[in-house]
Amino acid sequence: MEEITDGVNKMNIAEQKKNRIQVSNTKKPLFFYVNLSKRYMQQHNEVELSALGMAISTVVSVAEILKNNGFAVEKKIMTSTVEIKDESRGRPIQKAKIEIVLGKTANFDELMAAAQEGGENGNGED
Repeated sequence: MEEITDGVNKMNIAEQKKNRIQVSNTKKPLFFYVNLSKRYMQQHNEVELSALGMAISTVVSVAEILKNNGFAVEKKIMTSTVEIKDESRGRPIQKAKIEIVLGKTANFDELMAAAQEGGENGNGED
């Protein structure tokens, strides 16, 4: 995990987007990212979800939840591999990377207003 943190810390700050969420599959529950994505879409009209390696399934789940509930539409999906230095072995390793850009649906604001009126607690259960 240190090598990922080092790579993120070395990124140029100007390169980081204000509407990007870098997802980890170990730190936060799934619906933390769902709710954070909704807030980002309210502020920026779109959100970019990004993940490496094992966290890719979490990003795909977040995107599918938002799409299936009518909050988001897919704008772009990018996949790649990135080289990260493995400190324990002393050599670079390849990691899969995914970036999914989601935009607000036409009725996003109505759905958000209805959710707030209904006192929805955001856990996805009906």
